[in-house]
Amino acid sequence: MSPAVTDRPPARWALILAFALVYFCWGTTYLALKIGVQQEQWPPCLFGGVRVCIAGLLILACQVCRGQSIALVAGDRWIVVVCALLLFVGGNGLINVASQTLDSGVSAVLAATTPLWIAFFAMFWPHGDRLTPRGWLGLFIGLGGVLLVWMPRLQSPDGFTANVGVFAVLGSACSWAIGSLVGRHYRVRCSHLTAAGYQTLLGGGCLALVGFALGEQHDLPDHITAKTMAAFFWLLIFGSLIGFIAYNWLLAHVSVTQVGTYAYVNPAIAVVLGIADGEPATVWLFGGIVVVLVGVALVRGGLRKC
Repeated sequence: MSPAVTDRPPARWALILAFALVYFCWGTTYLALKIGVQQEQWPPCLFGGVRVCIAGLLILACQVCRGQSIALVAGDRWIVVVCALLLFVGGNGLINVASQTLDSGVSAVLAATTPLWIAFFAMFWPHGDRLTPRGWLGLFIGLGGVLLVWMPRLQSPDGFTANVGVFAVLGSACSWAIGSLVGRHYRVRCSHLTAAGYQTLLGGGCLALVGFALGEQHDLPDHITAKTMAAFFWLLIFGSLIGFIAYNWLLAHVSVTQVGTYAYVNPAIAVVLGIADGEPATVWLFGGIVVVLVGVALVRGGLRKC
């Protein structure tokens, strides 16, 4: 869902700061997530669900403190539920699972395909955007970039086991894309931040329940390390709160296309941080990120209104 751009533009410094926060906060989340679920071995659904649920509570509390209504119209509740399940149980949950086995840079590059899936699924939506020949070219180029990133694992003798993380990230991107389309085409009659608060609260709670259903509570580490706490609170404060609020603020002041530039910047930040953390800097990874981002650029410029 994209609110209308306000008539009076904010100060330039405020826009620059908001973009910087989105780029930095979301670009760093992939490494923090890998630290939590791969290095510290916390169960992915509980690690993500509890954090997202807390973020939802804090967003709604912030709305109350600002004097904003947090009431939901009865007819809008199904939209909030569907978006919560798609964005946070499917989208966030699957990328948490993938981070158990994938490097953070690889996860970020594969997650950068989300605009490709949005463009593809939008074609099946009533009155959705349609791909032009340029858009189709970008879609296939972007998927070619996925194959480049995937190539080392396709050559692995472990077969399907080595590729579970790749399937999980792509499933996450698809789930996030469908959830974004639902939010775009079915608008709720409350503030965007209030709707986001309910989505994160419900989505995080459901993801935590999935973790309990899978028995993840039995896999919790014996003690909580400082590294675990740092990763958890980094994701909570910078990923789920500061970055998310800055993203929503930008949606109210600039075009969706401008806000969507995070899809180009975040993977680059994640790859650099991953390499600094000891992840291999392979030709496949760098080739893949270039090809994926070229595909995304072509798709974003290759859409036409139905």
